[in-house]
This record gives sequence, C-alpha cells and structure tokens, in this order.
Amino acid sequence: MIDWDDVRYFLAAARGGSVRAAAKRLGVNHATVLRRIAQLEERVGAQMFEKQPSGYRLTAAGEEVLEFAVQMEVSSQQLETRVFGRDQSVRGLLRVTLTPILATHLLMPDFADFARLHPDIEMEILSSGELANLTNREADVAIRVVYDRKTLPLNLHGLKGPEVFGGVYISRDRLAAWRAGAPDPIRWIVISMHNIPEWASAGEVHTTGVPFRVTDAAAEIVAVRQGLGITTLPCFVGDADPLLVRVPGTERHMYGTLWLLTQGETRKTKRVQLITEFVSHRLAAHAPLLAGLSVNQRRRLTPMIGPVNP
Repeated sequence: MIDWDDVRYFLAAARGGSVRAAAKRLGVNHATVLRRIAQLEERVGAQMFEKQPSGYRLTAAGEEVLEFAVQMEVSSQQLETRVFGRDQSVRGLLRVTLTPILATHLLMPDFADFARLHPDIEMEILSSGELANLTNREADVAIRVVYDRKTLPLNLHGLKGPEVFGGVYISRDRLAAWRAGAPDPIRWIVISMHNIPEWASAGEVHTTGVPFRVTDAAAEIVAVRQGLGITTLPCFVGDADPLLVRVPGTERHMYGTLWLLTQGETRKTKRVQLITEFVSHRLAAHAPLLAGLSVNQRRRLTPMIGPVNP
C-alpha cells in the first residue's frame, strides 16, 4: 500500500524541482525527502526522478504518478476540510495569517483579548509576508490588504473590512531641526525591494538623491524615528507613533481594503466563526486609524463591515 506521506514528499519535490526546495517547503532535512521518495519508488517499482544539473526532472513513470498524486492530494484536502468543518468545538488549534506589520502594530492586542476570552483555543499567528494557502490548510483565516477584489480566489469566502491608507512620515525632532535650518541632508528611507512608491512625494521637505535602504519594515520604522529621513508608512503605524509626524505638503494614499478570508468547510467551524466575528468588529473600530483621518473626521465616521462574496 502506498503511504500518503511518501506521496506528499514526492509532490513537493516535483513542484519545487529539487530536494532542497521540497525540504524547505516541508520543514524537514534533505535526507528525509530522499528517503521518502526512495520508499515511494520501491512501492511502485519505478524511478520517479532523473537528476540533472538544473534540478530534478520527472521520468515518464514520475509524470504518470504525478497525475494520480495530485488527485490524492485533492481528495485528502476535501476530506480534511469536511471533517474540520463539522468541528464545533471551541477547543483546538486556530491559525491566522497576516503581515508582520498588521500583527505587531494593529491587531496583536486584539488577538490577546480573544485568547483571554477563549483560553481553550490554541492560537497560532503566522505573521509573514508570504501568502499562506488556505486551500491547503496552511492557515484557517487570512487577513489581507487587497487592492483589487477581482484578484481574490473564487474558492475563498470574504468578509470585507475597512480601507487602509498610507502617508509620508518624518520624526518630529528631525522636522523641527529642518525648519530651524539644520544642514544635515534628509534622505528617503526605503525597503530595498520596494524603492520609493510612485504616489509618494517629499512635500515641503527637500531630500537628497541618496536613499537609505533597509530590508524590512521594523528597521524602516526605527530609521525614521532616528531622524535619518522620510519614509512611507501605513497611517495606522505612522499616526499612532508619538515620535513621528506626516511630512507637510504630502497626501494620503489608499493601499487597499482589508479582507478576512476563509475557505470552504473551514469557515463553518466554531473557532473560525468566533475569530472572524471578533476581528471584524475590532477592524470596524480601527477604521478611522486605518484611514488616517483627523480627530474631527474620526468623530464623523461610522465604521461599517459586512460579509461580501469575493
């Protein structure tokens, strides 16, 4: 009998094109992947891969096995989500995926409140820039900023939240020094992979042509606090930081809309229903901050959130 676990390793290697890629995806070592593939080859009596300089290439037998392996994977996922969907217990694991900046600068206090309300739920917060696959049950709930709802997969159920805006920020001390005529040059602080967004301007502040580059948002925020220059940040980060202020003469820019996403049978579970309802209400309360509105504008805003099929 073929072991489904062996098939999973085979699929990961076939999709990644190498044993190294499969090991990274599955969180195991190189030897484990090789052993599992060897076990599958022994079961079916054929070699699955041909090793080439460019990576692992499927043999004719491997191509044939791949077709059935994908069918096995789909059946396994359908079975798992159906069983999980019938689970109405408030005890067990609940995985929520979102970007690090949303987790650390906005929703972690809310997650803490939810955990106190439901101590039997084991929460796992997957704060990463990579999109977890809800169909493959890599997470139960995804919180994502989406610019165009048409990009949302049709198989996901969406709960539409508030719009998210960004602005251009500088430290209060650096702005005061610039106004006083300090000669130090003001740089753009940028995350290396992004550069300066097309919508962003330096406003009334004159910047040099030499940027200061960082690799992540955490370093970016520290750099702007230190007075190194100006940078773009979500309003819920910049406006909430007492050390920062918006650069005079600059405008807000809409990044997109927050969505709470769930998949298929998973969204019917009690744990998922509880977290989506809880977070949707908290996001509604955060709507003025997410929009980057002034205090007077916030008083006039009535935040709304509701279910929408993406």
